[in-house]
Amino acid sequence: MPTPPPIEYAPADELFLDPANPRLGRRVASENLSQAAILEVMKDWTPEELATSFLESGFWPQEALIVVEEERYGANKLVVIEGNRRLAAIKLLQLAKDGQPISPKWREIAASGDLQAEFFDSIPYIKVENRAKVSAYLGYRHVTGIKEWKPAEKAEYIAKLIEDEGLGYDEVRRKIGSKMPVVRQHYIAFRLLTQMDAHDSIDVDAVEQKFSVMYLSLRTAGVRSYLEIDMDASPDRARRPVPEAALPKLENYAKWLFGNADTDPLFTDSRYVDDFGKVLQSAEAIEYLERTETPRFEVALRKSGAAESQIVDYVMRASDNIQQALAEAHVFRRSDELNKAVSRLGADAMQLISIFPAIKKQILAEWGEDASAS
Repeated sequence: MPTPPPIEYAPADELFLDPANPRLGRRVASENLSQAAILEVMKDWTPEELATSFLESGFWPQEALIVVEEERYGANKLVVIEGNRRLAAIKLLQLAKDGQPISPKWREIAASGDLQAEFFDSIPYIKVENRAKVSAYLGYRHVTGIKEWKPAEKAEYIAKLIEDEGLGYDEVRRKIGSKMPVVRQHYIAFRLLTQMDAHDSIDVDAVEQKFSVMYLSLRTAGVRSYLEIDMDASPDRARRPVPEAALPKLENYAKWLFGNADTDPLFTDSRYVDDFGKVLQSAEAIEYLERTETPRFEVALRKSGAAESQIVDYVMRASDNIQQALAEAHVFRRSDELNKAVSRLGADAMQLISIFPAIKKQILAEWGEDASAS
């Protein structure tokens, strides 16, 4: 069994935030992104709670940062690849302690505890040989494990494993402890997002904010067939999941699902994603969506026939519930509340049955003249 690397200590000033951190987002992360720019972004990651913890308990060696030595900013630097939020909290706290004008909130935090200057001179870290050595740990911790990144961040990390380390889906699966279909779907969703960059009409930032909706939509046969996406494609073939001939459809898909500057999305509740997939399996519904300037989702759903299965499901579930109630309803037949409920049910049922005259006639015939008179 290999010996784990030792815990070492360094001043906070000698530890660098990672400009390639997936959490920064693909539009921000950059090899030459300045430390000040990274810190500015990370102010929104609620580092205040970590700073308060450091003031109360210090920085435990068990939470040591994981770093690699890389050439950054013209020289070899210790770059943190796990623990960037912790390091950001330390750096912001140090700035506040030094009296630099970050914000009143940080000045208040800095003044709330008696943290000695020596704290910033001995931050624990573990140095690893390269990023690949720790990618499995990062993947398990942030993609599969307890400190999950946002969906788009997970997908970007998986894409880095595939594209930067040359791994296949199965190798990534084993590395991060996930399932291969999940890995493949994350990668294809991320590449789909990058394809959208070339289309000015698509608000890619809005799509990225709802990345999980796009991810879920790829489960539906309708979306896959409309965009002509092969979910079984190898990583090389999946780099451009939507073929050239189907790119105009990509703009439609983004507009319908996420909206744009001129148009609202068809729906805002992610529970309708499966129904959206059913809509895209109907030529009639697609024709309606493509020709209508401001289409309505319920109309498209009706044209697709998906609404019919929805209504059937509602009626079948109502019938199942009634059958359950019949088992003991007679025990509570004198209950005022139950009488009100049955009255409401009866009125609704009669209204529904009236839509189907043949069924109404059949039921009345089965129940006899008493039912007819009622």
